[in-house]
Amino acid sequence: MITTTTSTLEGYRIVKYLGIVSGEAILGANIVRDFFAGIRDVVGGRSGSYEKVLRGGKDIALEDMCEQAAELGANAVVGVDLDYETAGESGSMMMVIASGTAVYAEPR
Repeated sequence: MITTTTSTLEGYRIVKYLGIVSGEAILGANIVRDFFAGIRDVVGGRSGSYEKVLRGGKDIALEDMCEQAAELGANAVVGVDLDYETAGESGSMMMVIASGTAVYAEPR
């Protein structure tokens, strides 16, 4: 499945638009990871543990979106957008949403 943030596919002609598709991933925060991320915030630097969680959430959301597109008969998703939000009572969960337009494209 081809995915792109652009509205076109270089070398392809979109022959059919099949609709909007999306995928979601909701991830619980880990108290140990939160503790070490808090220390990292105080001393500076990147929080590798959170970056891994966000990357994993992105991969899950994109995979779900592509599965939904394939069910519609698409071979590509254009205009892909990724959103990251916190959820839960105290922002204890992270949500990643991938959305785009499922299309069927043919090589030019």
